[in-house]
Amino acid sequence: MTIRLKRAYDKPARADGQRVLVERLWPRGVTRVRAAVDLWLKEIAPSAELRKWFAHDPAKWTEFKRRYRRELRDNPVPVKLLRRMVKQGTVTLIYAARDEERNSAVLLREFLERG
Repeated sequence: MTIRLKRAYDKPARADGQRVLVERLWPRGVTRVRAAVDLWLKEIAPSAELRKWFAHDPAKWTEFKRRYRRELRDNPVPVKLLRRMVKQGTVTLIYAARDEERNSAVLLREFLERG
């Protein structure tokens, strides 16, 4: 099981395997061709309310993680789909956030790896 993370603004690579955009909104300034995503799974992204509340504020990271995990548990269909994809090979979760350590894709990978 290999789950990678990559910003939508980074160049796609063969090693990415299946590229899944895990953002509710399409990344600004990125064309669909340039993004080269195989699937846009916006249903797995944090809710609009949670995303707006978090606003990428590092001080809110701990609470964001708790709330987003709850949303993931309450939304099993896209989670099951991603888990099936991961069993088939490498999956790269594509995200738009500038902060590479505190974003929803980081937490989503951790959630998927824990099973």
